[in-house]
Amino acid sequence: MWSPQDRKYNNPPTQLSLKPGSQSLRSGNWPERKSHRPPRVPKRHSHDDMLLLAQLSLPSSPSSLNEDSLSTTSELLSSRRARRIPKLVQRINSIYNAKRGKKRLKKLSMSSIETSSLRDENSESESDSDDRFKAHTQRLVHIQSMLKRAPSYRTLELELLEWQERELFECFVVVSLKRKPSRNTYLPEVSYQFPKLDRPTKQMREAEERLKAIPQFCFPDAKDWLPVSEYSSETFSFMLTGEDGSRRFGYCRRLLPSGKGPRLPEVYCVISRLGCFGLFSKVLDEVERRRGISAALVYPFMRSLMESPFPAPGKTIKVKTFLPGAGNEVLELRRPMDSRLEHVDFECLFTCLSVRQLIRIFASLLLERRVIFVADKLSTLSSCSHAVVALLYPFSWQHTFIPVLPASMIDIVCCPTPFLVGLLSSSLPKLKELPVEEALMVNLGSDRFIRQMDDEDTLLPRKLQAALEQALERKNELISQDSDSDSDDECNTLNGLVSEVFIRFFVETIGHYSLFLTQSEKGERAFQREAFRKSVASKSIRRFLEVFMESQMFAGFIQDRELRKCRAKGLFEQRVEQYLEELPDTEQSGMNKFLRGLGNKMKFLHKKN
Repeated sequence: MWSPQDRKYNNPPTQLSLKPGSQSLRSGNWPERKSHRPPRVPKRHSHDDMLLLAQLSLPSSPSSLNEDSLSTTSELLSSRRARRIPKLVQRINSIYNAKRGKKRLKKLSMSSIETSSLRDENSESESDSDDRFKAHTQRLVHIQSMLKRAPSYRTLELELLEWQERELFECFVVVSLKRKPSRNTYLPEVSYQFPKLDRPTKQMREAEERLKAIPQFCFPDAKDWLPVSEYSSETFSFMLTGEDGSRRFGYCRRLLPSGKGPRLPEVYCVISRLGCFGLFSKVLDEVERRRGISAALVYPFMRSLMESPFPAPGKTIKVKTFLPGAGNEVLELRRPMDSRLEHVDFECLFTCLSVRQLIRIFASLLLERRVIFVADKLSTLSSCSHAVVALLYPFSWQHTFIPVLPASMIDIVCCPTPFLVGLLSSSLPKLKELPVEEALMVNLGSDRFIRQMDDEDTLLPRKLQAALEQALERKNELISQDSDSDSDDECNTLNGLVSEVFIRFFVETIGHYSLFLTQSEKGERAFQREAFRKSVASKSIRRFLEVFMESQMFAGFIQDRELRKCRAKGLFEQRVEQYLEELPDTEQSGMNKFLRGLGNKMKFLHKKN
């Protein structure tokens, strides 16, 4: 393999353009290799590299594939430079390396594809040695069979791309508590909405249906309220899922109106397609500020806001407003470059949960189990629910997700399909009476499980679970070590560290997925499932993958990669590329055999047709 010194060019490199607008790959003048040595693909083989191999090494006529073309491609790929890895990420990686061991991938061969329906020498013992993992796999397959329609996989990235050109929010409502006739209880009702629903279109009718559900989410504890003289404002969020799988976020600020004597709180709620908690929290700060002066000042502000476009990542929009006594003002709303974590606060998880409990919950969600959070505050339920779902990146939770479940809808927990819901503690007695099937119930106030399956510690690969636990236990130490360094500011935060720790877990388990996305002559991609799983050296990771690969999350992830016209972008893909560069030479030699075998396979199929 070429050393870092070998990668420094002495002569100006030449460029090879694959197609107009595509990124150029550079190749230098490399010394010729001995003829008796087979060509070896260097350590750098990202998903882009695999597509390049498909275009350069696997031409339309498979018979033309030879070692020379592989050697040429090998030299092109070897010239790509590694991105700088932040020091914090390097320390996280070292923890995983120490726990995992040296070998990660077995030597790859075409026999793993040709005999994908057969078991390799270890798979029989893997499946038969532990009936528990068989049961997990059967449960996930059963869940898929229960879904009556083909699942519509959604990711945060896709939704942001789809909706960022539209309005900043769909509607703004004020929800108040109204007393029931002849009873000392209250019902939540919409007392104001903007904009008004005037036109009787299909979209308006759907919006009216959503409007009926919003009050219950703004006051999931309506039955417990009585007038109060003091109340600290509280911020929380909820999510509405449509029949087509579309999601809408509700950002709420519950506060006590100005006045004297006991009174009831009201909720200001913004409904948007976009998951940007930080941005809308700033909007709600401005709403509360204006509501403290006069309710009449809130509505002109929201009108100005609706006329503003949704800012792209890293961009800022300016909203002009007028405030009596202060005159004209400009509110700046900015989104961070990485919008993936802008609605997430991991601090709440560590405030409510120990590291070990958090990893058990993470494992349960990976296997798409039913999880119920219980807490005293709406803000705690909301923050913890969104944060724990963010741990699943680059995967997206594909099932029912209700951060704050109204007490009137508590029967949802009897649903046989996976879900993640949050319940206020006042609903706990009712919850214990319901015939809830297998579920993990978590009390966020006491850091204990109300109900569990007793196998949560055995769901993840043992060594990777130990690395997860050690990295999270040392989170403060790992962050402080970078406090005076020049490493990336975004990594040097609790959110950045926690995200990187869990990303590394997925890199270790599925980071080689792009090596098994093959491309046909028509440009269609297909994922080689069995070859992907069997290529992993660790028996415990292979066993974990056997279960995890049956999940809706994994299916959606692979489907998204198969259908993309260009490779996926994002932090996970960057870390995957860096991971593939780290693979030892022995594992790389297996990769070259795999590529040559793939060429022979395509040649055979070409002759057969």
